[in-house]
Amino acid sequence: MCGYLPHPDDIPVELSLRPFPSLFRRHLHTQGLGGIACNHPRAYRRGMAIEVLIPSLGSDARYPGYVAWCRKLDDGYRIGVTFTDAQALFGARMGEQVCQIRHYCLEHAQAELDPPTTEALAAQWVGLHAAEFSEASLRAAQP
Repeated sequence: MCGYLPHPDDIPVELSLRPFPSLFRRHLHTQGLGGIACNHPRAYRRGMAIEVLIPSLGSDARYPGYVAWCRKLDDGYRIGVTFTDAQALFGARMGEQVCQIRHYCLEHAQAELDPPTTEALAAQWVGLHAAEFSEASLRAAQP
């Protein structure tokens, strides 16, 4: 089973339905390449065609995928979005890295009186976490 990158809660993400047929469960496992997991106020049925939009990355940060799983939380749902297209998966992974770096920078800006520059924090994050975004680590991860 492919892995799902966790989307940081402090970076907004939008999910919307796409006018495509749903994928059956068995196709999700055979065609899904991995994806992202994000919190959302609404539940989605497994297999539904959706689009992930990350507004802070601009209007081009749109990634078509399918709902792989949906888990109830105390204050909403945790949605696993799988991608069946290698280009969409690559774009979403790159977008998630940018979101993770932004999250890392925000945490350090709030926690330190004199935080390092954004560039220094980004380089620090890459050194610590870039390997987690490799294809090999995604294949090994469980949702």
